[in-house]
Amino acid sequence: MISFLICLAILIGGYFIYGSLVERTFGPDDRETPAVKINDGVDYVVLPQWKLFMIQLLNIAGLGPIFGALQGALWGPIVFLWITFGTIFAGGVHDYFSGMMSERNSGASISEIAGIYLGGFMKNVMRVFSVVLLIMVGTVFAVGPAGLIVTLFKNSGASGIVTTTLFWLILVLVYYFIATFLSIDKIIGKIYPLFGICLIIMAVGVAIGIFVKPEYTIPEIWNNFRSMHPSGTPVWSFMFITVACGAISGFHATQSPLMARCMKSEKQGHFVFYGAMVCEGIIALIWAAAGCALYEVTGGLNTGLAAALANGQSAAIYDVCSKTMGGIGIALAMLGVIACPITSGDTAFRSARLVLADWFHVEQKSMVGRLKLCIPVLGVGAILGIGNALGAIDYTVIWRYFSWTNQTLAMIVLWAASMYLFYDKKNYWITAVPATFMSAVSVTYFLLGNECLGQFLNTKTADGAIVYNTAVAYPIGVLVAALFLGIFLYSIKKRDVKPQYETLGK
Repeated sequence: MISFLICLAILIGGYFIYGSLVERTFGPDDRETPAVKINDGVDYVVLPQWKLFMIQLLNIAGLGPIFGALQGALWGPIVFLWITFGTIFAGGVHDYFSGMMSERNSGASISEIAGIYLGGFMKNVMRVFSVVLLIMVGTVFAVGPAGLIVTLFKNSGASGIVTTTLFWLILVLVYYFIATFLSIDKIIGKIYPLFGICLIIMAVGVAIGIFVKPEYTIPEIWNNFRSMHPSGTPVWSFMFITVACGAISGFHATQSPLMARCMKSEKQGHFVFYGAMVCEGIIALIWAAAGCALYEVTGGLNTGLAAALANGQSAAIYDVCSKTMGGIGIALAMLGVIACPITSGDTAFRSARLVLADWFHVEQKSMVGRLKLCIPVLGVGAILGIGNALGAIDYTVIWRYFSWTNQTLAMIVLWAASMYLFYDKKNYWITAVPATFMSAVSVTYFLLGNECLGQFLNTKTADGAIVYNTAVAYPIGVLVAALFLGIFLYSIKKRDVKPQYETLGK
């Protein structure tokens, strides 16, 4: 378990060392924050720092660092490296700058931030992109928990309305409407910290369960420095797309502005944004270690974990918690797989409301202003969710694009942060390097993923196994990433004037 402990220590050290470097590069000061300056009592509300941290953690985490980490563990302990260094040098940087750029621009949504630093075309692309992505996330995180609750009731022998998905879906959507409509301190500020604590306890319990039970051993990286994926799926760039929330995720950029509107001081950003990402990285590291340690390895491949995941991700979480913590773990697992998606879903809809408010300049202090956006946003979510529950709409194909679009969003945000640092005459390489890396990841996956161009580039063997066309995808991915970096370096030579900061949220 030495490599696991080393990665854990690097993550913690990364918060204090590299996180402090990122903070000094940005340069927080004592200026009046949007929460103090605007303070509308709805979205701009000053919250205590510990609540900011816990809400941010749950906003960006949910089940992301659990599901993604377990899937990533199929490649073996090499996934520890991506979780550790991805969190420190990419995810933490991405989350910090997405939050702090919003804070410096009156709590603007990430689409508006992209427009300020990357131009009007990118602003409109990000507006549409963000709203569609957020409504999709919110809808899926309504349908999923509703189905899990139905399963629990059916397994307990219940019957009637409580065993219908539609009933629970409507209840979840009603809660989403209330949470999206009310001020952030009414529901989110009160219950999110509690669920955040549960998420941390669940991860700590899994870690302790692995350590105290001799039948479980976390494999070392140096003894397994290869892909252990049973399907032979390439490490590059599939692992970097699969493990998103535990390393870097563009979805976080849609959530960080929520807390940017609630900070009393800019100096809280290191703990709230970078710190929450490091905490999520630690959670992902623990769950990846569980995936590597608890299941059978056959012929150097993680066949046992693949079999567990084949029963469904929720079933895999249940199994891990049961093996490591017993009855307490089962209770935590049920709370986690139901509550965590719901808490990510309601903030997704809330973020969609705020993106639309910034886009169409709809004031959100009044109830009427909020209703103008809550009704259509939740209405679309209800149509998609109820249609899916009734079997009339199948959006699973669209959802498969989420993994790629999620990391592409992270790439765009990092390029926007690079331009921000250039305008402020600061070290833009701290964001330009991970932006270039994520460009290579996104482009390569777009070429290899079967839901993207992979259906045309890849081939299949006689027994149906996919043969990935890496000979074409790898060099193109690297060349396009280099091209993006070249465009950035060329563009900054032509610009010597700061963009006009927009004043939003009035």
